[in-house]
Amino acid sequence: MSGHVTGAVAALADGLPGWVSLLRAPNPGPMTLDGTNTWVLRAPSAEYAVVVDPGPADEGHLARIAEHGPIGLVLITHGHPDHTEGSARLSDLLGGVHVLAVDRAHTIGGEPLTAAGESLGGYDLDIQLLDTPGHTADSVCFLVEHDGERVVLTGDTILGRGTTVVAHPDGHLGDYLRSLELLSAYTGIPALPGHGPALADCAAAADFYLAHRRARLDQVRAAVDGGARTPAAVVAVVYADVDRSLWWAAEWSVRAQLEYLGVAIGESAPGVSGLEHM
Repeated sequence: MSGHVTGAVAALADGLPGWVSLLRAPNPGPMTLDGTNTWVLRAPSAEYAVVVDPGPADEGHLARIAEHGPIGLVLITHGHPDHTEGSARLSDLLGGVHVLAVDRAHTIGGEPLTAAGESLGGYDLDIQLLDTPGHTADSVCFLVEHDGERVVLTGDTILGRGTTVVAHPDGHLGDYLRSLELLSAYTGIPALPGHGPALADCAAAADFYLAHRRARLDQVRAAVDGGARTPAAVVAVVYADVDRSLWWAAEWSVRAQLEYLGVAIGESAPGVSGLEHM
């Protein structure tokens, strides 16, 4: 449970509802897995679709999204560039469609998303905003229902493979644990992540993540008790089974863990600028 996780943390979804389409951006990497998932939601009876996370500013990818038009709304799960870099260009391609995010910096043509439980009705879809900070301060998920079928679009709060980084100092572990507890209520509802394959059960994935994070906290406590005196030293102990090329991302999470535990130790300078996976 406490080792480095690279596979799916819950059963994969057998299939997607007929009103859900996945367009995967061509930006694979150690932090983005197979690439950023752009989700297109179109109820059979609706003229307009809803897009979640445009992805990077890749002209081919954005053109593929536009081919699924007409599109009435674009939603953002969080502001990392692998999810938002293409937003402005996609809005232009779609004739100025609104892009809504929690962060005003990533909102185009409308007002930022504000309230947990806010309903984004229309397009014959029931879309409910779930406030799920932790990976980043502006992270949200979307609970979407059509004709009795529900899905949770989890962004990078839950991934299709492996676990996500808590992007300290913007991300906060206490917030993240509370967000996972919230998502653990959605038993049997598929999770559509920002990277990796769809999972069959959002709650099962959230429960795994919670147990994994708590085990990591125990490891961090033990590393500090054993003499680790900088975040980098904690990484070397706790994330010893992780490729060293990813230790900078692990240090993000370690800093969040130390803050959560109220442990102040010496500084190391990771110089991080990456994205998601850890």
